[in-house]
Amino acid sequence: MTDQALREPTLLILTAIADAPRHGYAIAQEVEKISEGRTTMRTGTLYGALERLLEQELIAVHEEEVVDGRRRRSYALAPRGREILAAEAARLARTAQEATRRLGLGGSAASLGTALRTGLGRTAVGT
Repeated sequence: MTDQALREPTLLILTAIADAPRHGYAIAQEVEKISEGRTTMRTGTLYGALERLLEQELIAVHEEEVVDGRRRRSYALAPRGREILAAEAARLARTAQEATRRLGLGGSAASLGTALRTGLGRTAVGT
């Protein structure tokens, strides 16, 4: 990973485990919560992404146990993942601040979010 923006699923997964280690199902729930329901991760997609993030050393296996004959892992943010997530959060904050300024919304990124939810941004993004 370089100076490129994180893809949204990666950003959401790293954010989901930034405050505490979580197992796969809990990560999927957090991703849905963080994205306000916009993103639902299917099992195969989630575990494929987790394997890729493990290979890139952005996350680490925090704990591994066998429950009902099945292996259950919890994942934590690795130091490299924390560094990359912090840089991405700062980049997004700068972008949101500039968008807020250009829209003439005054205050903060929170103002931008409020404006978008109340009708300023009724167009579909990413379609």
